[in-house]
Amino acid sequence: MVQNKGMAQAGSIGVIIGNRDFFPDRLVSEARVEIIELFKEMGINPVMLDTEATKLGGVETFQDAQKCARLFADHRDEIIGVLVVLPNFGDERGVAETLKLADLNVPVLVQGYPDDLDKLDVARRRDSWCGKISACNNLYQFGIKYTLTTKHVVRPQDPSFKADLLDFMGVCRITKGLRKVRIGAIGARPGGFNTVRYSEKILQRNGISVVTVDLSEILGHANKLTQHDSSVAERLQRIKDYAPTGRTPDEALIQMAKLDVALSDFVNANALDATAIQCWTSVQTNYGCNVCTSMSIMSENMMPSGCEVDVTGTLSMYALQLASGSPSALVDWNNNYAEDDNKCVLFHCGNWAKSFLPDIEISTAPILGTTVGEENTYGALSGRTPAMPLTYGRISTDDPKGIIKAYVGEGELTNDTLKTFGNRAVAQIPNLQDLMQYICRNGFEHHVVMNASKTAGRLKEALGNYMCWEVASFH
Repeated sequence: MVQNKGMAQAGSIGVIIGNRDFFPDRLVSEARVEIIELFKEMGINPVMLDTEATKLGGVETFQDAQKCARLFADHRDEIIGVLVVLPNFGDERGVAETLKLADLNVPVLVQGYPDDLDKLDVARRRDSWCGKISACNNLYQFGIKYTLTTKHVVRPQDPSFKADLLDFMGVCRITKGLRKVRIGAIGARPGGFNTVRYSEKILQRNGISVVTVDLSEILGHANKLTQHDSSVAERLQRIKDYAPTGRTPDEALIQMAKLDVALSDFVNANALDATAIQCWTSVQTNYGCNVCTSMSIMSENMMPSGCEVDVTGTLSMYALQLASGSPSALVDWNNNYAEDDNKCVLFHCGNWAKSFLPDIEISTAPILGTTVGEENTYGALSGRTPAMPLTYGRISTDDPKGIIKAYVGEGELTNDTLKTFGNRAVAQIPNLQDLMQYICRNGFEHHVVMNASKTAGRLKEALGNYMCWEVASFH
C-alpha cells in the first residue's frame, strides 16, 4: 500500500487502477506512477494496492477486487473518496465489485486516459473512452453513486483534471462532514421567526444530529461566573484580541466573556461542530448583551454559528465551509440595490466571521436596540464586506414533502457604495430576479449563506448526487 502518513488526518483517497489483460501492462505501471506523482504534488494521500499484491497493483479479477476491498476496509476511517483510474478499457466488474465489497459509501471519481491517434495499434491502444462508459454502466447497475471528469477522457496532468480532483476533494469533504455533523440548538426559536422552523427527524435520517438546550441553562451558567475566573479572563482577552472594542464598556465585555465561556463549555461537552443560538431578543432582555461576537469568533474558527436558532441555516454554513475550506456567514436577503435588478444588499445585525469584515469593530445593534435598549446590545459587530468572490446557498427541510432541499449559486460581492450599519455587503448575482422568484415560490427562508469562494459546483454534486437532496443550481 502507498500511503503518506503525514496527510492521513486530512483524509485519504482510495485508488482503483482498472486493467484488462489483453492491453499492454506498461499502461497500468505508467498510470500508477503518474497518479502517485500527482497526489504528491496536490498533497493528497493515496491508499492503493502494492504492485506485489496484484499484477502491477491493478484490479482485474474478482480476487483482485477482494484484495483491494480489504485494503480499503482497513482504512475506512480515513478514506473520504475513491478515484477509479482507467489506463485502458479496464475490467468493468472489478471496479464495481471492489466498491461493493468495501462498502465505503463515499464519493467516486471516474477517470479514463485518452488514446493517441498514432498509437491505435494492438500493442498500444487503450480504449478507455469505451471502457469508462462500461465502468459507469456497472456502477449504475450496482447502485453506486459516482462523479465524472469534465472531459470524458483526460490525462492526470491536464489542468482540467487537476481542477476536477480539487472539486472532488471538496465533494468528499462535504459528504463526509454532513453525514456526521452535530449542531447545537441553543434556546427556543424566537416567536416571530416561523421562517426558521425545520424538522429534526428529517435531518436525523440524513445523519445530522441536533442537540438542544434551554437558553436559561446557558445564561444560568454564565451568571455564576465572575470576572475573576481564569476562563473568563482568558475569553475576555480573546475578545479584545479579536476585534477593536470601540465604545463598548468594560462591563459589557465581561458579560460577553462569561457568555462565551458558557457557550464553549456546552459545545465541548457535546462535541458540536456548529451552533444555532437564540438571540432575538432573550439574550438582550435577560442577560444584557449580544452574543454576536462569540458567534463570529466561532465561525471564524470554522465552527459555524447562526442566529435565531436557524439550524438549517447553520447547516448551510457548515456545508459551504466544507466546500471551500473558509468561513461562512449567515445573512439576510435584505434590500434591493437602487434600480439594479442583479444587485442586492446582504445584511445582519453583526455576527459575521471577521474574514468578511476588514474594518470590524464591536458595537451595538441599533434595530434591536429600539425595543430592548441599545445599551443591552453591545457585542454586535459592525463592518462592511469588500469585493470578493461569492458562493451562496441554503439548505432547508421541506416538511410537507418529507425531504431536504437546497439551492446554490455564484456571484460577486462588490465595492458599491452602501451607507448603513451592522454587517453589510452588496452582492451582484446573474438573474437575481429569477432566483428571488424561485426562493419565494419554493418556500425558502429569508436567510441565506455566503462564502468567499466559487464552489457551487461542488455543493450541487455533493448535496444532489451523494446526499440525494433536491438541489437547484444558479451558477
